[in-house]
Amino acid sequence: MTQPPRSVKAPRIRQEKAPLPRDIKVMLAAAFLIALGFGLVAPVLPQFAATFDVGATAAAVIVSIFAFMRLVFAPAGGALIGRFGERNVYVSGLLIVAVSTAACAFAQDYWQLLIFRGLGGAGSVMFTVAAMGLLIRLAPPERRGRVSGAYASAFLIGSVLGPVVGGLLAGFGLRVPFLAYAGALLVAALVVRTMLSGEGNAAEDAEPAPAMTLKEALSDSAYRAAVFSSFGNGWVTFGVRMATIPLFAVAVLQSKPETAAWALAIFAVGNALALTFSGRLADAWGRKPLLIPGLLITGAATGVIGLTTDLTGFLVASAVAGFGSGLLGPAQQAAVADVIGRGRSGGKVLAVFQMAADTGAIIGPVVAGLLADQLGYGWAFGITGGVLLLTAAGWLLAREPLKPKKLTGSHGAP
Repeated sequence: MTQPPRSVKAPRIRQEKAPLPRDIKVMLAAAFLIALGFGLVAPVLPQFAATFDVGATAAAVIVSIFAFMRLVFAPAGGALIGRFGERNVYVSGLLIVAVSTAACAFAQDYWQLLIFRGLGGAGSVMFTVAAMGLLIRLAPPERRGRVSGAYASAFLIGSVLGPVVGGLLAGFGLRVPFLAYAGALLVAALVVRTMLSGEGNAAEDAEPAPAMTLKEALSDSAYRAAVFSSFGNGWVTFGVRMATIPLFAVAVLQSKPETAAWALAIFAVGNALALTFSGRLADAWGRKPLLIPGLLITGAATGVIGLTTDLTGFLVASAVAGFGSGLLGPAQQAAVADVIGRGRSGGKVLAVFQMAADTGAIIGPVVAGLLADQLGYGWAFGITGGVLLLTAAGWLLAREPLKPKKLTGSHGAP
């Protein structure tokens, strides 16, 4: 009676410990290069814009135009994937951002910089959505959480190292980091084009993969919950964290501007700690057991930030928020992959998922800024955290996207 269970469990253990496929490792290398390059220009971009004799608002527009163009161009990016395939769109997007970034280095006035940076946003959403599509097609269904966690970790490491290297390069002139970023993107494009093997649907098939329609995806409660939580995560993690926390550190805590950098760094530390195990647990336990606690922890910690009155509490709350974000990230992306399935193209479905995050990242800082001005930072961060708590409630009502293998029947992976 004991022999059959042992014979079933052994392959599963070996499968979980098996190394990631080679094509996944290629994607991880590309993600690191992309994040490293983005980190090179992030610290110097507002300063570079200010050299054209514009004010703080105009300098901030240079930053926001990138996100705005990502949002506007996302539907077209999804359509391009359906027509040309993920890898072609991925490489094309990288090349567009590389050329636009190099052009920024040679901008002669503010408006040229604005146009070049905006074009980069269009290319950025192309390779972001295409990368998600590639990961869905490359990752074994039973290891989607682990792959999503590894991809997030590669991106995180690059984004942490990037500002350090960028700060050093800025000593040679504010235009130099832009050229270095362009070079990193060219290398990433070369890596993907030449090293992605094409096995297991990694590259474009002779016949296009059947596409999942947006209507079909929206009929799935798990996809609706994922879009909702993507919006909330964009609002909090990519919007308010980057735009409002630095203002809070200076205005309320009366700390030096460097304090905001420490807060962002310790958020990344908490994030990295959770990413060491969250992807594997999402594969073992399901997506919702990681998503819901991650959303609750990040939302609650974000709300607490607005109530802190000392540096220690501020940094602790930032670390906890980062930990919660690391819990939910891989599970959320794996949930969307579960909905689409490995054998289908999901360009439009992924584009809407990404648009939700970009929309949140644009709206969040504006709403938080208005609340801070009118009611104070306590309300601003409280409402911001409440947005994530609402998205957690959305997941409570949604189905678990990771179905047991026995339920997939003859249709393959969910």
